[in-house]
Amino acid sequence: MASGAQRRIKSISYAKYGYIFILPFFLVYFFFQLWPLINTFIVSFHGNGKSVESWVGLQNYKDVLFGGEGRRVRVIHESFFRCLKNTVILWVGNFIPQLALSLSLAVWFTEAQLKIPGKGFFKVVMYLPNIITAASVAVLFLQLMGQSETNPGAINFLLYKMGIVHRDAASGLYNSIPFVEGVWQSRIVIMFIQTWMWFGNTMIMLMSGIQGINPSLFEAASIDGASSGQAFRKITLPLLTPIMAYTLITSMIGGLQMFDIPFLYTKTGNVKDHLKTVAVMIFQYFHAQANENKMGYAGAVSVLLFFITLALGLIAFYMTRDKDEIAKKKQRKKIAKQAKLESKQFGGITL
Repeated sequence: MASGAQRRIKSISYAKYGYIFILPFFLVYFFFQLWPLINTFIVSFHGNGKSVESWVGLQNYKDVLFGGEGRRVRVIHESFFRCLKNTVILWVGNFIPQLALSLSLAVWFTEAQLKIPGKGFFKVVMYLPNIITAASVAVLFLQLMGQSETNPGAINFLLYKMGIVHRDAASGLYNSIPFVEGVWQSRIVIMFIQTWMWFGNTMIMLMSGIQGINPSLFEAASIDGASSGQAFRKITLPLLTPIMAYTLITSMIGGLQMFDIPFLYTKTGNVKDHLKTVAVMIFQYFHAQANENKMGYAGAVSVLLFFITLALGLIAFYMTRDKDEIAKKKQRKKIAKQAKLESKQFGGITL
């Protein structure tokens, strides 16, 4: 009787509710991410100019990667590689100091022996630049770095007071440092802006990784007489590999898609060639005038950027993988395989 009642009781499964909760994400992703990505692939196989609806196959990719006959094709080919070079320079130039600063601060804030007052306040202040809009930051630094020869900006005026920048008494003009127009001067400013905006976010992630390390490891190292530097090199850095890989890959994705600050950091509205990134190039091609339509090239460059980001991400993931864990998995598989072979043997006779 009891067993029959138990069979009639239906088990309740809550798995479907999990799918219902994550359904909005997939719907939004499909309409705003997946379909535009697919459509970009489709557009990249179509023509440019007045023949934008014509199917050209891989011709856009050939023009972008290898160039060809005609001045327009050569300009597009050279522009792509120049923009790619600018993108890599700007990303590497802000990622290295950003990681060094974030890692130093993360270790400093998580050091148990240091009783730093107001840790929470400093963490919030360092994270604040991350939530400021790029337009506001670009306008702020344009005001700081220079306007004209008669109005050199706050930084150049400060350098003038320090005697580094000089002013012509006759004309009243300043020989100010071209933080906006200069090639490397403007690049360094962009690198500084990117570092300033994102180091707080990176610091928080690294702090979470350090706080996830078992404190007994540091206690054992301290008992064994290890210095702070040795504990950092032998314990903190190896165990931070997963979060470091995540930081590297996400920074690489963001760096290769850098658009807002280089696009907005200009006084004339025209992005200089030395600051033009691949994302800026795509935007300009996409919004070209009707008689100079470059929609196909914009799609091809977008797809190429997607595959470049994917390839570099896979390389970074491969280089930062946990080699010890991989070796342990191989060893476990080898032991399991050996045990399976031995289980088929009985009394020295293979079954």
